[in-house]
Amino acid sequence: MAGRGGFKNKKRNMGRKDYNRQSKDRRAQNQEEQAKKKRKIDDGDSLPIYATQFSADDIAAEERRPKKKVAVLIGYSGTGYHGMQLTDKDKTIEGDLFAAFVAAGAISKANAIDPKKSSLVRCARTDKGVHAAGNIVSLKLIVEDPDIVQKINEHLSPQIRVWGYEIVTKSFSCYYLCDSRIYEYLIPTHCFLPPHPGSYLGKKVVELAEKHGESEAYRTRQSEVLNFWQDIDEKIVNPILADVPEEVRSLVLKALYSEDEQAAGVDQKADSVSQNATAETEPSAQTQDSLENPADGIDPKTPKPKLTAEQKTKINEAIKAIKATYINTKRAYRIPKSRLQQVQEALDKYIGTHSFHNYTIQKDYKDPSAKRVIKSFIANPEPIVINGTEWLSLKVHGQSFMMHQIRKMVAMAALVVRCGCDPKIIEESYGSTRLSIPKAPGLGLLLERPIFDTYNRKGAQEFGKEKIDFGKFEKEMNEFKQREIYDRIYREEDESNQFGHFFSHIDHFPVETFLYLTSGGIAASQQVSAQTSARDKKTQEVLAAVDSDSDVDVQGEEGG
Repeated sequence: MAGRGGFKNKKRNMGRKDYNRQSKDRRAQNQEEQAKKKRKIDDGDSLPIYATQFSADDIAAEERRPKKKVAVLIGYSGTGYHGMQLTDKDKTIEGDLFAAFVAAGAISKANAIDPKKSSLVRCARTDKGVHAAGNIVSLKLIVEDPDIVQKINEHLSPQIRVWGYEIVTKSFSCYYLCDSRIYEYLIPTHCFLPPHPGSYLGKKVVELAEKHGESEAYRTRQSEVLNFWQDIDEKIVNPILADVPEEVRSLVLKALYSEDEQAAGVDQKADSVSQNATAETEPSAQTQDSLENPADGIDPKTPKPKLTAEQKTKINEAIKAIKATYINTKRAYRIPKSRLQQVQEALDKYIGTHSFHNYTIQKDYKDPSAKRVIKSFIANPEPIVINGTEWLSLKVHGQSFMMHQIRKMVAMAALVVRCGCDPKIIEESYGSTRLSIPKAPGLGLLLERPIFDTYNRKGAQEFGKEKIDFGKFEKEMNEFKQREIYDRIYREEDESNQFGHFFSHIDHFPVETFLYLTSGGIAASQQVSAQTSARDKKTQEVLAAVDSDSDVDVQGEEGG
């Protein structure tokens, strides 16, 4: 398995400097890997998806041309790609780039199968679906053609653009010489609304605030939204429920809000609308499972209610109307300045050097590589409205980021605000206790640019090289960002409701996993009841669904 930065056999508890101090023969390692790859091809194994096969005659006839070590400045929309980093079988950004370099003549036919022969290195590895306005790959390219950038772009989809390149020092590595990285995360402001009081988490935040004598503090933190959902229910939802026959009204409520498995008596067909309609408020994990499997969780002696066709229609119509109400309500929400300040206060808790072991996977508290430096994390004080939905831009500047770290940081900050939680829980998350922090949708994340101040100040000047500066391409990058990244994010969210589904899963997750977001703190999330144990497998499957796009390479990094 590849380690951080793509190196094999790198131990998880070993930092980058320690790893590099090891005595090793890089040339021998590369030769061995190339020999293995060649044997696979000779044995008839299929070529990697990014490789281009040329005949021996074509390779022999090709004119040998000089290569230069370059830093290639690129941007891309990650939609439809399995991340940045090359894999043999999946469609990746690097894979398409490598094939375009070959097709444009920037990589020789003799090297068209193996990127290692061109010393290909990425600055920042981005996850599946994650975008980048600015990223860099460094490698040896044939760049004597003055139109080489244009020719490379002609062989790329509009989702990937090469902005330009700079000739760099022979020892240059965009991975090792990158000082820091700036990421942007776009999130709808309705994600900071509180959980519906009928959801599991919505009930628990109030219940545990009362139990721990923190009702006053909780109500203060939620002052702008304290009765938000109650007002919506009273004005819009209750009149809808009034038209539902009384004998099935409770079934509608349980299908919408409750973790109570007695909702299992509803016929599966009666919930078809709630499963197929575009919605942001979903049935809880247990209710959803019960509706699909009516026999689960019910005493076999308990008679199931027999619903008439008219009752089923009424249930479906009511659920559809209520869900549409919640969708429209969320999209119409505009975050007040005071609540936006709470978002910033939560983000401020990340600044500095901390152990972010809870914000990635398979890293322990004592793992030195879990310590990362966050320079700034800023919420734009001016949200923007796109297609009726208000969006907030969050920008984080750090030295490097572990796999999923940014998405988990965003999710934690949003959950802290929406649950009226004391933001000190973020500081507590740096401790030794293991917390289950979900990762927010990859849809909203993009790498804005990597920073090379040290190289620009020293290396470029000493060796007479040009600085690595994305500012040269600002106009093209901004147009690309708007067209291929921002517009795509807004459009995909309108179509898929990824943010709505994500927070709905968390709100309705019917066990103690996320109760560290309440006044009960970390202790509340550590309690395991007999009931929880009995249904642990099913709930863990639901939690896994929330994090369903996890990558296989657990040592990979999201930002470096």
